[in-house]
Amino acid sequence: MSAPTVVVHRDAEVLAKAVAARLITRLVDAQSAKGSASIVLTGGTVGIATLAAVAETPAHAAVDWRNLDVWWGDERYLPSGDPERNETGAREALLDRIDLDPARVHAMPSSDSGLTPEEAAQAYADELRKASRPEDHGPVPSFDLLLLGMGPDAHVASLFPGMPALYDERPVVAVHGAPKPPPTRLSLTMPTIHAARQVWVVAAGTEKAGAVRLALSDAGPIQVPAAGARGRQETLFLLDRAAAAKIPPGLVRPASP
Repeated sequence: MSAPTVVVHRDAEVLAKAVAARLITRLVDAQSAKGSASIVLTGGTVGIATLAAVAETPAHAAVDWRNLDVWWGDERYLPSGDPERNETGAREALLDRIDLDPARVHAMPSSDSGLTPEEAAQAYADELRKASRPEDHGPVPSFDLLLLGMGPDAHVASLFPGMPALYDERPVVAVHGAPKPPPTRLSLTMPTIHAARQVWVVAAGTEKAGAVRLALSDAGPIQVPAAGARGRQETLFLLDRAAAAKIPPGLVRPASP
């Protein structure tokens, strides 16, 4: 796994715009190299703001959106269209505003799908397996980019500190009793996150500063899940100044003011 690089921007608004620009470049580069690309989306305030910033910049036209596979890192197990679902926020911010191939938008099952959470997790794992190619060397695709938010408790996706999902090696798990509502969720597991070529952890706000410091320390991923969020080729922690306030200065790479 790659060692993390930290990039700090002035505030949450600038952070979202900067991540959006970086995201567009990453997808264009991947498509230039192999004709298509894949991305794993996250929810949360900054995650959705980033998608909105992608939609708002004319540069998004450089991406061949029809040749993009869209996945999610986690989802609240709620009815389809519920405003708390990550899918709903992503569709409103970006996905419904661009020309995507609907067959390549891989939403996690909803609670009104007729599946139990465990069946839904298995169904998503099966979809990932079908998309995996021999060169991926595993049960999930080697995603070009996997985005993660991070909670004040250092959770990523729906992998909360100390919970059984952090020990699970299946590609996708049902999470019950999450400390943040809603309590039932679906989540990629750490082995699936590690399959991504690039993992970007995006965080803003003073309430994240302690978690960011721990995530960049030698803490173990069971108690500090963000400490285990690493990509195969590159790991970026993309932060605003408030979230980076407790990081030793030597770890930070300068960014545009």
